Amino acid sequence: MELEMINSDIMDRVIDEMNRYDYNSFLDKDIEEALSKDYLSIKDFQALLSPKAMDYLEEIAQKAKTFRERYFGNSVYMFTPLYISNYCDNYCVYCGFNSHNKIKRAKLDLEQIEQELKEIAKSGLEEILILTGESEKYSNIEYIGEACKLARKYFNNVGIEIYPVNVKDYEYLNSCGADYVTVFQETYNNEKYKKLHLEGHKKVFSYRFNSQERALMGGMRGVAFGALLGLDDFRKDAFATGYHAYLLQKKYPHAEISISCPRLRPIINNIEIEKEIVSEKELFQIVCAYRLFLPFTNITISTRENPNFRDNIIKIAATKISAGVDTGIGAHTNCSNKKGDEQFEIADRRTVAQIFEIIKKEELQPVMNDYIYLKDSDIYGKK
Repeated sequence: MELEMINSDIMDRVIDEMNRYDYNSFLDKDIEEALSKDYLSIKDFQALLSPKAMDYLEEIAQKAKTFRERYFGNSVYMFTPLYISNYCDNYCVYCGFNSHNKIKRAKLDLEQIEQELKEIAKSGLEEILILTGESEKYSNIEYIGEACKLARKYFNNVGIEIYPVNVKDYEYLNSCGADYVTVFQETYNNEKYKKLHLEGHKKVFSYRFNSQERALMGGMRGVAFGALLGLDDFRKDAFATGYHAYLLQKKYPHAEISISCPRLRPIINNIEIEKEIVSEKELFQIVCAYRLFLPFTNITISTRENPNFRDNIIKIAATKISAGVDTGIGAHTNCSNKKGDEQFEIADRRTVAQIFEIIKKEELQPVMNDYIYLKDSDIYGKK
């Protein structure tokens, strides 16, 4: 596949601003000024991500909760991922799917995909996220498109988390039923990125960076962003993620923007890499800062986090939660004999029903679907 380059200045703006970000320069007055505002500037966002802001975590959380209730009410959106292939052409040293890792590889055929979809749909979920390893050879666009068509039969919202592709490919996948695209930049530090991504198309930093913009150019309704916190300086990566989303929202105001906040987790045949430790308290700070800087944005909290943390953060800042998760291949219809190994270890293995009840217990509203597709006949009446 020839990697398409688009005319956009967003990457340069994000990297330049991230490189200038000196989070140790912020003082009490900067945090207090940010907390006094309803609309944050870039500087305010940087202040709330700074170490000094940890002294104001209670105040930040209170304001984040106010914003969450103002813009999302008591809604918590639910979804689950479906892994359909774990073949990968990339060598990312921190990922269980990487091409050098000796794991059990598998790819579901279309019949198996439909069986998985049917089983997941029984839970009541109406949103699915389809994932593959990043291998065009084993998971080509046509295969992913057919999976999206099947998913549309059972789910109202269909997301994809696959290898980055060109605009025309996103157009095709959108025509097959995909609504939104998730791409993690992993780290926004280009030099560290080179050390972590040793083989495959993923080595090309700029192509991955511009994936969300190409997806929107291809007609996708929404895009999701994320850095894998702990790969590099997590405060700078968190800032770059938020600023990237902010600039794309300004350029494409119709787009639905989401942010995920994953931390590094153990993988099969785990290779020790140089990493930054991100505490739960620091992750909490990051999620709350996102809520204040991007008040309309959905924030997803991963099953990488433990149940207590997830249950708490959806009351304060996060608005979307995965449930019934398994990162293996063929896990939902063949739980005792999975066809392929997991991408990483998860920390929250609760079922959809269990998380649904927890959300209600917290006096929040579980939401399975927030989007209605209308046919012309629905609008104008049948002829």
